[in-house]
Amino acid sequence: MLKTAWTVAIETLSWMEMQKLSEHMALNQTVKQLGVKDADAIRYAYGLVVETIRRRNLIDRFVNSVLKPKTISELNLGVQAFLRLYVYQNRVTKNWAKTDLIEAERIASLGRAILGWKTLLEVEPVLGFLLTRQIEPLLKTASDEARTGLQTFHPTWFVKYCFRLFGRDEAIAFLEGNVNPPPTYVRLNTLKASEDELLEKLGAEDVKLEKAEPLTHVYKVVGAKKPLAGTTSFKEGLFYIQDKASCFSTEAAAPKPGATVLDVCAAPGAKTTYIAQLMQNRGAVYSVDYSLRRLQVWKREVARMGVTIAEPVLADARAALPVALEADSVVLDPPCTGTGTFGRFPSAKWRLTPRSIEKMAEIQWQMINRCAEAVKAGGALTYSTCSVTMEENELVIERFLKWHPEFALAEIRPEFGAPGLRGLSKCRRLYPHLHESNGFFVAKLQKNNRC
Repeated sequence: MLKTAWTVAIETLSWMEMQKLSEHMALNQTVKQLGVKDADAIRYAYGLVVETIRRRNLIDRFVNSVLKPKTISELNLGVQAFLRLYVYQNRVTKNWAKTDLIEAERIASLGRAILGWKTLLEVEPVLGFLLTRQIEPLLKTASDEARTGLQTFHPTWFVKYCFRLFGRDEAIAFLEGNVNPPPTYVRLNTLKASEDELLEKLGAEDVKLEKAEPLTHVYKVVGAKKPLAGTTSFKEGLFYIQDKASCFSTEAAAPKPGATVLDVCAAPGAKTTYIAQLMQNRGAVYSVDYSLRRLQVWKREVARMGVTIAEPVLADARAALPVALEADSVVLDPPCTGTGTFGRFPSAKWRLTPRSIEKMAEIQWQMINRCAEAVKAGGALTYSTCSVTMEENELVIERFLKWHPEFALAEIRPEFGAPGLRGLSKCRRLYPHLHESNGFFVAKLQKNNRC
């Protein structure tokens, strides 16, 4: 099992480096390519990959201090992956303290067996140094922003951005909270049964839950004897695994039974299925997404959750929507940089640049303008992202309000989160270190009745 897991981990990291894939996509591609069936090996490999890539900047800086004048980026992709995993397993998991030489030699032997001894020959001399070199000198010589980035595993440019946005102390609290994934939450599906019945069924499968106040059907998972997706309750659509920040943004939209709702960027279906649940499967939901592959997933989730009022629409929301309707509620969760989800998807940290924020903000601007056209008089547009940057959030909303005086910010219920920045106190922000959720932004824009 160990050799299979390390083979999968090395290949997954190599795909991520070569094609800039996410953890999940690279793992799926690797498992399919290698034909691996061992679920335990796959889970173990995924854990190695995620925890290694989470700390990639610190690990690479450490490896480069031993390799110099060479850098890790000059090496074969498989060797790069192995060295990162080698340092993670031998040093990071032991908090950079005394290493287990027997384990280290076993891992080196695995590397030779997987990659070939000739491939590893170039770095064999440095494996011993990687076991004895200390990390503190590297941290001491770094600037304040660079050191904070190494200690919290974030790019230096993003640390500087957060220092400017939040101030140093609050930025560090956020960055530390953004390191690890928040708790797992489930949203109970009252389209299938009453909440009490659902709790009883999940309890019978040894899933222990704790209510996530002040949200309506959302619970934190505090214990489970097996993966949630492997439970009978999951297969029967009795719950949806969904971060509470995402649930909050849907509750903020407050769709009513019998309403017409436009769900934009709807796949893979978390928003659509919760909207339909809040509407008690009465009314109409039109779910727009540009990706046919993602809409296939959407169809499976909609069917699993027992939703009967949703229709898929394949379209790019930056262009004119192919549905002529006036919606009571438009819910827009556009593509974003995901800077509030680094704990859950750490590889995104290393793919982003400051330019990424500008590019996303422009896409979001195009989409929110298109969505405004579909809101009926007296209706509302709910905008949310899983990013904490101001350019993708408050600045988009400020610009929107200047261009669309027929809209005004509305109060959001339930009361949750922190107020928006730049005086937009009716907007809500969620942070990992404060709210045990992904970082999120939500704004609700009400259209006046005279339009």
